[in-house]
Amino acid sequence: MSPLNVGDRAPDFDLPALVAGIKQRFRLREQRGKKHIVLAFYPFNWEPVSGKHLASYQVEREQFLAGGAETVGVSVESIMNTTAWEREIGPFDFPLCSDYWPHGEVAANYGVLRTEQPDAGASDRAVFLVDNSGKIRFRKLYGKSELPNAQEVLEVLRRI
Repeated sequence: MSPLNVGDRAPDFDLPALVAGIKQRFRLREQRGKKHIVLAFYPFNWEPVSGKHLASYQVEREQFLAGGAETVGVSVESIMNTTAWEREIGPFDFPLCSDYWPHGEVAANYGVLRTEQPDAGASDRAVFLVDNSGKIRFRKLYGKSELPNAQEVLEVLRRI
């Protein structure tokens, strides 16, 4: 399946999430009509680029919130693995979702689940901006070692 495009409706999901060290559920449908959502898919927790990616979104969190957006990290790692990782490099004040079971289902629905070796089963590094009506307003895929730029998403937020 190819990645969803700008203008597509974002598929709903309900995943276990970690927010500032506390396990919760994150349901995309509950955000509709309230906030824009920056979905930050990343391949694995312990990759240095993944840590830098999410740390940069934590640094810019106030700007995202001022633009009416919440950041949501999504990986195929288990919630326990995510808990250990977040304790080491966090805390993050936004949800870190575990797309572990059914494995990669959300990443597959967004068209960013890798099916080729060597990283089959991981998600691509990708960012989707879902507006508060549920439409995708920005989508970009990144190379495995490419660090997404938070300013790109903030520019789109300013135009919404």
